[in-house]
Amino acid sequence: MRIGVMAGATAASGNTLRAIVDYAKMAEQRGFDSVWLANIFGIDAVAACGIAGWETSRIEFGTAVTPTFPRHPTALAQQAVTTSVACEGRFTLGIGLSHKLVIEDMLGMSYDKPAAHMKEYLQVIAPLLKGEAVDFSGEQYKVKAALDIAESTPVPLIIAALGPVMLKLAGTYTDGTTTWMTGPKTIENHIVPAISAAASEAGRAAPRIVCGLPIVVTRDVEAAREKIAKDLAIYGMLPSYRAMLDREGVAGPAELSIVGDETVVRSEIQRLRDAGVTDFNAAVVPVEEGSVESTLDLLQSELG
Repeated sequence: MRIGVMAGATAASGNTLRAIVDYAKMAEQRGFDSVWLANIFGIDAVAACGIAGWETSRIEFGTAVTPTFPRHPTALAQQAVTTSVACEGRFTLGIGLSHKLVIEDMLGMSYDKPAAHMKEYLQVIAPLLKGEAVDFSGEQYKVKAALDIAESTPVPLIIAALGPVMLKLAGTYTDGTTTWMTGPKTIENHIVPAISAAASEAGRAAPRIVCGLPIVVTRDVEAAREKIAKDLAIYGMLPSYRAMLDREGVAGPAELSIVGDETVVRSEIQRLRDAGVTDFNAAVVPVEEGSVESTLDLLQSELG
C-alpha cells in the first residue's frame, strides 16, 4: 500500500499556496508516495498541484477531488494535462460530483441526475486525458474536440465513487476511486468488490483504491476525537458520506478516524492494507503540540 498525505483538508498543511508547496516538499523529502489536494472553497487543487509539481521531482500529486459540475470536461482536461506537464507526468486527476448542498443550493446549478451527468462527463474527459479526440453527443454534453499540448502524456483519472452506480462507472471508465469518510469494513465488503467487478467486466486493470481518512498519533484520544467531531462535523451530515458511515456502523467522523497511540494507529493502517486499499491518503489532524510530527514520523516508518 502506497502512503500519501492530504493537503487542504486539515490545518496540518496550512492554507496558503506557499504552505501547501512547502508541505509537498516535506512529503517528498520524507519519501511519501503522494500528495492529495482537497478542492473545497480555497485554493484551486489542480493549479496548486501544478505549482507544487514544478517545485518537486519525484512525488505524485492528485486531486481529491475536483467537482465536475462547475467545469466543462474539455476545460478541466486542458487544465489537467497542463498540470501533468508541470509535474512531469506525476499527476492524477481525481474528480467527483460534490453535493447537492454545494452545486444546487450554493452555486445555483441543477444537481438533477448526478450519475447520468458523471457518465457523460467521463466519456468526454477520459479520452482527452489520454490524448485522444472526442466525438460525443449526449443529453448534457455534445463535444467534438481534441487537445494539442506539447510534452503531454496520458493523465490517470479516478473518481469519488461510493454508491453502486458510481462504482460501476469508476470501474468501467477510470483507473479507480478515491474515498473519504469510508472505513476498512466498507472498503473490503462494498467498495473493492463492486469496482473490481466493473473493471474486470470492462477489461480494465485492477482499480486503484485511494482511501482518505483523518489520522493522528496522540495520547489524548478523547480530546482528539472531540476536535475531529467539531472540525469535520459536516461530513457526518452530507448524504453520500452519511451512507458510508452507516455502512461502517459508526456515528460520525470522530469514530471513523484513526486516532490513538502508535500501536493503535499501526493496527488501523494494517486494516486498510488488508481491506484492499492501494493508496492511503492520510489527512493528518493537528491536536496537540508535536502531534503532526509524530504522525508523519509513524506514517514514514510504514512506507514500503
